[in-house]
Amino acid sequence: MLDKNLLKKNFDKIYKKLESRGFILNIEYIKNINKKIKLIRLEKENLECKKNKISKLIGNLKFCKKNHSNLKKKVIKYNKILEKKKFFLKNLEKEYFEYCYNIPNIPDSKTPIGKSHEDNLEIYKWGKIKKYNFNIKSHVDLGYKKKCLDFFNASKISGSNFFVLKNKLSLLYRSLIQFMLDVHVEKHGYEEVYVPYLIYKKCLYGTGQLPKFHKDLISTKFDRNKNTNFLEENKLFLIPTSEVPLTNLLMNNVIKEKDLPLYFTTSSPCFRNEPTSYGLNNQGLIRTKQFDKVEIMQIVHPKNSNSCLELITTHAEKILKLLNLPYRKVSICTYDISFSSAKSYDLEVWFPSQKKYIEISSCSNMTDFQARRINIKFLDKNKKKRYVHTLNGSGLAIGRTVAAIMENYQCSSGKIKIPNVLKKNYMRGLEFI
Repeated sequence: MLDKNLLKKNFDKIYKKLESRGFILNIEYIKNINKKIKLIRLEKENLECKKNKISKLIGNLKFCKKNHSNLKKKVIKYNKILEKKKFFLKNLEKEYFEYCYNIPNIPDSKTPIGKSHEDNLEIYKWGKIKKYNFNIKSHVDLGYKKKCLDFFNASKISGSNFFVLKNKLSLLYRSLIQFMLDVHVEKHGYEEVYVPYLIYKKCLYGTGQLPKFHKDLISTKFDRNKNTNFLEENKLFLIPTSEVPLTNLLMNNVIKEKDLPLYFTTSSPCFRNEPTSYGLNNQGLIRTKQFDKVEIMQIVHPKNSNSCLELITTHAEKILKLLNLPYRKVSICTYDISFSSAKSYDLEVWFPSQKKYIEISSCSNMTDFQARRINIKFLDKNKKKRYVHTLNGSGLAIGRTVAAIMENYQCSSGKIKIPNVLKKNYMRGLEFI
């Protein structure tokens, strides 16, 4: 959520910033509703002041045992008017609050301005793209051939966009999770956390998935008593990303400045109501309704968040480098950045079968946008409470990493070579799949 004071004072600047990401700020609406709220608050305060004066006068008359029935009628009248004012004010504030919840974060000044994903800016490429002297197969074809990737049986039990892994490919999937967590904990200093996979709606509002992306979420209900109506506020959602529970861990917390930054990492399944699509960009393990991801997040001092974005991105890059997977780093334009992000980098890994780079990680600086919604503050040296900045990144998406390894490490024999970094400690010494 944006700073409401900023909205009141910097209309033109914020309007242009938000317009660059495709959001049109309704300035007239904001001005008018704030005028109404201010006016009703003033009227309410004046009425309360009058009522308080009469109440004191009634007290004095009671003490003197004098008649005060007319004044009592006035108090009753004021109370009725006040109730209406409070009700109207509450509804106006709720309306404005809901409008503000739909306003995305303000893009950083260094976020490229663009109108489509084609305006994303490539920063650099890393790694050597292999040349093959045989016909390259997609990870789907390789998985079918080795009978270790099964979409048919997955669709029987769960429908489209799900998958089953078997044998050595399943071991690779599990090994990658452990490998990534080890790197982030041992080399990058993150604290490993295990988080719930079911969360309250308020958590999704906190990180910005709601209200905009409600169609992408999967909800469930825990109502053991069928005779009782289920309470909407207690509805639970399957996490679309572990960014949500990780960030909400510190909801309503005040952190000591000396304790910043805080680093957290976790591995979890992610559940998204992805539309069924059969394009090349969505085939196989590229886009599924359930997938695993290792998440990395940082809670930092506001003055450090820009440099921390560069740092957290290098942490995700480290995994790709250790696996020796060619990739590129892309700065995401204003049109393409996520709802809560001020600045984002995507890491895109090379897929030989498609001869293109595909996103495998997104690292973002959310500034104080999520902290305001969740109420995470720190106490600075002047004993003043200020909002922290939050950052998160995929470190990495497991399914896409498996797919990238399968394609980049395929051999002419049809075997898939195991990356050196995984062989001994994670893949039981196996050389090939």
